[in-house]
Amino acid sequence: MLNKPIGVFDSGYGGLTILKEIVERLPQYNYLYMGDNARAPYGPRSFETVYDYTLEAVKWFFSQGCSLVILACNTASAKALRSIQQKDLPQLAPDKRVLGVIRPTAEVIGYYSKSRHVGVLGTQGTVSSQSYLLEIEKFFPDIAVSQEACPEWVPIVENNAYDQPGTDEAIQTHLDAILQKDPQIDTLLLACTHYPMLMEKIRQFTPEAVSIIAQGGIIAQSLEVYLQRHPEIEQQCGKDGQLEFYTTGSTQDFDNHTANFFGRAVSSNLIQL
Repeated sequence: MLNKPIGVFDSGYGGLTILKEIVERLPQYNYLYMGDNARAPYGPRSFETVYDYTLEAVKWFFSQGCSLVILACNTASAKALRSIQQKDLPQLAPDKRVLGVIRPTAEVIGYYSKSRHVGVLGTQGTVSSQSYLLEIEKFFPDIAVSQEACPEWVPIVENNAYDQPGTDEAIQTHLDAILQKDPQIDTLLLACTHYPMLMEKIRQFTPEAVSIIAQGGIIAQSLEVYLQRHPEIEQQCGKDGQLEFYTTGSTQDFDNHTANFFGRAVSSNLIQL
């Protein structure tokens, strides 16, 4: 078992794009990644189901010695984070913390847009939660936000179907749709950690004047600031520069995908929640 790792959770592989940026920025800490691949994707699932699954994962991370858990999953952040923070943590582990990816992104997205028109691309669960609309409004009330759910995009990534028939159409259709909703959009936020894997194709079907923002770097910087501001949490984090990976699905599938998402091969372990 790792010494007091920082936990990083995702419904599947997408959170590895976040973990990659975090490790590059903060390599000194120990990290424990877990993907709930057996029950992915979370996007179409109900609020109750996503909350139940996410809480199970958080409890598992706590049992592994984590004092800090990052929900590197927009759907879990949208549907489960607030309940876990407000309802569960005070009784379950008042000295531990669970953070998400939506608020840190909302805090800075306004700095990327000159037109003050932003598009949010996410899963059905993230979009229907309205979380980005609410959070961006808090920090940048002058920004107009349009949303587009892209339910086909996660399966494309999870199944390595980048070159399959219909993939380009599935990507172009949603990009055309959101830019038709608001032609003044100059910034597109990839509000799903899987979507950076589609960056090349998204860029292909997006006007050059429109910026495309992935979350990895934003979350890594936000975590660094958080640890600086909360020494009581930072001091509980082990600093041996070690990594461990777990999945609820096939370890072979996980390991085969990891090099694409994380940039290097890993050997994962199987768990059951």
